[in-house]
Amino acid sequence: MRGPNVRGKIPVEKIFVACVATALITFAQTGASSAHSGTAEEQSACTPDVLSLCFWEIPSEDRIVACLNKNIKKLSPDCRKVIEGPPDKDSPSDKKDDRSKR
Repeated sequence: MRGPNVRGKIPVEKIFVACVATALITFAQTGASSAHSGTAEEQSACTPDVLSLCFWEIPSEDRIVACLNKNIKKLSPDCRKVIEGPPDKDSPSDKKDDRSKR
């Protein structure tokens, strides 16, 4: 007697890889047709976080950014720097430093 017929069943891993590939293609095509915020380096810094945390928001850039902000504590250090932006020049610690230089 033969084992169960496994022909026609697709492993979950292959489905996941196909979904990621489709998302990347969609993301790339969307990037070609419309402008994205941020530099290529900034987008590169956040791509792994987008794929792991905000996959279902692709291709909506607004929803991706909202998702990244919602998950700020889970982001990689490089992506967190992109999302948080540069330090505020008017922060109290910066003003204190400016006074000490006088």
